[in-house]
Amino acid sequence: MSNTKDPITVATLAAFSAAWNRHDIDSLMSFMSDDCVFQTAAGPESYGARHEGFQAVRAAFESAWINFPDAQWIHDRHFVHENFGVSEWTFTGTAADGSRVEADGVDIFTFKDGKIQLKNVFRKNRPNLPATK
Repeated sequence: MSNTKDPITVATLAAFSAAWNRHDIDSLMSFMSDDCVFQTAAGPESYGARHEGFQAVRAAFESAWINFPDAQWIHDRHFVHENFGVSEWTFTGTAADGSRVEADGVDIFTFKDGKIQLKNVFRKNRPNLPATK
């Protein structure tokens, strides 16, 4: 987990990704700054939807697992340069209607004082796959 003394590294982003896959909200939020912002892949604005502040981001993160109880981000790769980072991944999950999502995406990060200040998500727009039988 990151603290204000340690810079964000590729290992930090890999640990952040692993927390997503464990559905571990407390671990996940330990990587985020108090003034964090999360911009979703979908929403009413050109940037998707924006969640600002620790509690709003926490609630938005948890909603991913509510909407896709089996959500996973696989095939992840990470890049960090100074206060900027990118994670590539393939999102998989099953929607309430049984249809499946499998789409590539990236998170673009801005770091502040050894924490993630901005998580900005971009995901390929792909129709859901049929439910498995």
